[in-house]
Amino acid sequence: MSVNVVNLVGRVGGEPELKYFQDSAAALCKLTLAVNRRTSKNDQPDWFNLEIWGKTAEIAKNYAHKGSLIGIQGSLKIETWTDKTTGEKRSRPVIRVDRLDLLGSKRDNDASASQGYSDTEF
Repeated sequence: MSVNVVNLVGRVGGEPELKYFQDSAAALCKLTLAVNRRTSKNDQPDWFNLEIWGKTAEIAKNYAHKGSLIGIQGSLKIETWTDKTTGEKRSRPVIRVDRLDLLGSKRDNDASASQGYSDTEF
């Protein structure tokens, strides 16, 4: 048995980027997530690259803005590519989001108004 599940709560690091693919009409939203460590408030946050597909991608673009508090559930994957300038193999971890919870913005301290979205609901 193998398990690949990632659960994170953090703040959106910049404005989400939404892209549509003409051949499939699929939507892809990419964004970064800053997650503070539990050890100390003085530590730098950990940064994660997220990709969100489908209707949930459109919701992320419309409602998750820089500084928004969100929760995600997804799986970890490793993207690999060859650098065009150096020819070196490169890689980076990316979290493919299956569920998105909008927990509020930085100005919004009311976490009770959270709403969850996933591709399976649409």
